[in-house]
Amino acid sequence: MKNIYFKAAIFSALSMLTLSSCVKSDDYEVPEIKCTNKFAAANHKLTDLATIAKPKPGATDIITEDYIVEAYVGSNDESGNIYKMMFLQDKPENPTQGIEVDIDGGNQYLDFPTGAMVRINLKGLIVQASNGNIKIGSYDPSYSVGRINPNKLSNYMARVCDGQKPVVAAMIPLEFNSIAEALKNGAHINQLIKIKNVQFEDAELTKNFGDDTATGDRYITDKKAARLDLRFSNFATFAKSPISPNYAKSGDIVLCLSRYTSPTNPTATVFTEQAYIRSLNDMVFTNARFSPGAPENPSASAVNLFPSSDFENWTNFIANIDATFGIKPYATQGIGLGYNGTNSLQIKGTVPPSNDYVFTAYAATGLPAAPKRITMYIKGTATGKSLSFNVYKTTGTPGTAFYTYNLGTFTTGAILDTESANAYSGSINTNGQWRLIELNVTGLTDLNLTAGKNMFAIKTGSGGVYDLQIDNIKIE
Repeated sequence: MKNIYFKAAIFSALSMLTLSSCVKSDDYEVPEIKCTNKFAAANHKLTDLATIAKPKPGATDIITEDYIVEAYVGSNDESGNIYKMMFLQDKPENPTQGIEVDIDGGNQYLDFPTGAMVRINLKGLIVQASNGNIKIGSYDPSYSVGRINPNKLSNYMARVCDGQKPVVAAMIPLEFNSIAEALKNGAHINQLIKIKNVQFEDAELTKNFGDDTATGDRYITDKKAARLDLRFSNFATFAKSPISPNYAKSGDIVLCLSRYTSPTNPTATVFTEQAYIRSLNDMVFTNARFSPGAPENPSASAVNLFPSSDFENWTNFIANIDATFGIKPYATQGIGLGYNGTNSLQIKGTVPPSNDYVFTAYAATGLPAAPKRITMYIKGTATGKSLSFNVYKTTGTPGTAFYTYNLGTFTTGAILDTESANAYSGSINTNGQWRLIELNVTGLTDLNLTAGKNMFAIKTGSGGVYDLQIDNIKIE
């Protein structure tokens, strides 16, 4: 859409100013400039599109009435990395719905810059969705969704005016501390987001951003070793720029999140999470690289989670565990086997044919009021089964009033988030080295931090064969 409706008014105003310069007059009044809306006010919410979207719309699904929605542009195709599509969302901050609009042409940023408020009249278009990714486009029997002819885009999409000028909002990306948080439940597809503390995987550092002849994939990772596919067009202005050294470090990235389902099988439940940056300015990688999946060492402020959770005073430790469960006979003090030659908790033997509580410990005094993580060191092996951990809540049904963390297969380090139930699948082999485990408790406001109350339990899986040392269970 090369003509915005308020341009005519601007031209008229300039013409009158030119004419007035030839007239001897002290009246310099400038005519009022008005910006008018092409489409009527929205009669549907952007979230309503999910109710009419289909995986493979047919000719009968072409919308035949005025169906108007409002949205804000989150993407920008000026660099050429985002091409023939536009990402929009229902609000410039804290959005609840994002969509993709497919357009058979580029340079849409000239008419629809980032932050532009737009109205879309879907009369004559279709709404397609696969695995939660909602797209607007034209009907094309050869594809699940066709691209809108750019010469006809103005029939369907126009800027929103406030009476004087087009509305442009400041876009505030949703912020996430991990890739998993950003991808959770597909809640942020087609939205502008920021993910903190990421870096390009090692294998990407020798590459350019784009491939030579086609759109390429470059993977970023976070501290939990999750990964996300970044798509880079070979037509992007920075396609031939190397990733290293300028973007070899770690930091924060702003991107438009997407989800790919094969267009030849739009009803498939298999999909790929992917994302696009708008320009290189979306990446601020100024921090040192990190080892994915390896937690940071406990800080100086970390304290024992329960009495004698460093296992130096075994008698005190035993005195502060729940007598209902006691401690299993295959769990003993590892004298001189702990971290840096201290003492440890030794779990050694074969677990009976039922999942076991190794012990349940009471909270120590002086725990932080708003902790962020629990850490512990572990060394050794486990075959057949892994470990699970319970962190107790202040309220809830007896027997289930805890947060669950499952270690799974473990070799070099792990940062664990809560899960819905205890699970013991996997194995452990630290190759004779002490490795660090982190349980993420950030934002959990109902932890049972009161001294003398149940706080923490370690569980083993039925039939598992364990030979482990555990030490220095801390909270901070």
